[in-house]
Amino acid sequence: MRKTPLLAAIVLSVAVGAPRFAAAVETNSPSPPAPQNAQPSGTTKQKTKKPKTGSADKFLNDWHKAYALVYDKGDYVGGIATLRAMGYDDNVDVATLIGYASRKLGRYDDAKYWYDKALAADPNHALTWSYYGMWQAEQGNLLKAKDDLEKVRAICGNTECHEYVALRDVIDGTKTY
Repeated sequence: MRKTPLLAAIVLSVAVGAPRFAAAVETNSPSPPAPQNAQPSGTTKQKTKKPKTGSADKFLNDWHKAYALVYDKGDYVGGIATLRAMGYDDNVDVATLIGYASRKLGRYDDAKYWYDKALAADPNHALTWSYYGMWQAEQGNLLKAKDDLEKVRAICGNTECHEYVALRDVIDGTKTY
């Protein structure tokens, strides 16, 4: 009988502490990067701001603010503005989230630019490949989306990771992200 309260406490702590996956599989805890001063090509009209000086805590606070805007509130424009103001355009997680938000706004050229930028930072980033595959599927290119699905499987090492399942569901037409 003593195991029941302990089990309940563990389940409750996992449920309360788990990140919200509001129709997405994005990481809620990226690694703070070294600042980069990147200037995007003509697809995005805003200039990249220089990274703000500060700690990893500032990066993570800004990241969580942008994450909440994009995934929890559906404020894609606000999320992109927050991410761009951070000054970490070459960070794989930042670029991937900007790509996702751009795709949700129907800005497909911008989304492609940001996914390419994320993959330049980390060519084995499963989430970026998953979102890029979703972009391909939305463009009607299911063969390319299936190629991206295979890349996600190879990176994850299985067909059960969130990134694989999400892309597979989009390709199958059972979900949208």
